[in-house]
Amino acid sequence: MKLTAARDILLKPLQAVIGVVERRQTMPILSNVLLVARDGELGVTATDLEVELVARAEVAVEAGGEVTVSGRKLLDICRALPEG
Repeated sequence: MKLTAARDILLKPLQAVIGVVERRQTMPILSNVLLVARDGELGVTATDLEVELVARAEVAVEAGGEVTVSGRKLLDICRALPEG
């Protein structure tokens, strides 16, 4: 998976779904978000097994794919990026 997007474009869907991601989970995978990149779109999915939130953003996708990453860590990294 390889994509290009501005900081603000990544932050909006992450902030929309991060409320479902808990810091302390009985199942560690629930602290992750699913990133799906294909057809010029990035889908961000988070769940706590009761509620599932999905947000989408238009990005430049060079190579599509799917991956799960730590939701809080990714949000912190995106917030630390410079504007633009």
